[in-house]
Amino acid sequence: MEERNLESNNTIDGNFEEVTVKKVIEFKPPLYRQRYYFVKNLVNQHKPKKVADLGCGDASLLWLLKFHSCIELLVGVDINEDKLKWKGSKLSPFLGDFLSPRDLDLTIFLYHGSAVERDSRLLGFDLITCIELIEHLDPEDLARFPKVVFGYFSPAMVIISTPNIEFNPLFPTVTLRDSDHKFEWNRMQFQTWALDVANLYNYSVEFTGVGEPPAGSEEVGYCTQIGIFQKNHAMPSNPCKSEQHSEIVYKPIFTVTYPSLQQKRFRQLVLTNEVFREVQSMRRTFVQNLKPPNEESAKSEDTGLSNACITLLKPVFTEAEKNKIEKSPAPFCIGNNFYVPLERLLAYPKVNRLCENIEVLKALLADSVVLNSDGSALKVDLLDEEEIY
Repeated sequence: MEERNLESNNTIDGNFEEVTVKKVIEFKPPLYRQRYYFVKNLVNQHKPKKVADLGCGDASLLWLLKFHSCIELLVGVDINEDKLKWKGSKLSPFLGDFLSPRDLDLTIFLYHGSAVERDSRLLGFDLITCIELIEHLDPEDLARFPKVVFGYFSPAMVIISTPNIEFNPLFPTVTLRDSDHKFEWNRMQFQTWALDVANLYNYSVEFTGVGEPPAGSEEVGYCTQIGIFQKNHAMPSNPCKSEQHSEIVYKPIFTVTYPSLQQKRFRQLVLTNEVFREVQSMRRTFVQNLKPPNEESAKSEDTGLSNACITLLKPVFTEAEKNKIEKSPAPFCIGNNFYVPLERLLAYPKVNRLCENIEVLKALLADSVVLNSDGSALKVDLLDEEEIY
């Protein structure tokens, strides 16, 4: 955080009168990023699978969270339908997401709706975030907010951030920070409200914040105050099953599902590429070992840089992984055909991660490779065209 002085002088009767200098507080990183990074760090810590952001705005927080491998469902809700339509595309997968699919599924939904409306599609979430939201609610909606979020949605964790009005005198203006804010609380007001909500709906709550005050003003607290609510599981408060399926009010605006290894076609693609990479590496090594030493020496001089590049690109295995590979059946050659036992392939860590056993490996490779007669080994030509000529 940095401070920048704004110089200001008044002229009275020809004399300069010094006026109190106001300092502009500049947060680094910007305050909104600090709030998002706070949520990001909590996600890293607690590994939620289902996350919803109420009042998601331009979906920047959702965009940041979509990179977390633990999350399988992301939902954003906002009352500004046009903003959701305009920003939805930023959540779409990139080319790299298809080339390197996630381990787990990820589906993202954007809904047009209010944080004080009940919708059963937000039941059972691990985390609901309300970042700079409650101060935009009028008294009637603020009274409804806990009933909906804590009483009906009842997630495992809720994060609420809101401005700390005690910090405002440090800014050049001391009015509310946004013209749409209906109120801004001091720390005692926020903590009193939060503790009442937590006690009523069987949650515990901890208080912290982001945006540290400048030196000498520590007594005002953080610029943004944050409450972290965690549900006490001893007394579940979920609504009954008949009620859970009766509330569908949000309007769907955007939906996307990311490619993942849980989807068969992407799992097959990744597995096939990995298998062929390992097979070609084993085949090249096998062919090189067949060549006379003098021929191999001459060839290595001509292609020294190429061989060096290949060496650098080879995967690095742990000792346990090396031992597992070495104990598996070795590749072999019959005539002009090179065979790699499926047990050998399954010993490689990246292949093993994609397949539980040899039968699964066979099933996923069935349309992409040629196997020997008993189906125990993959078959390719021993020499490619470059090696023949």
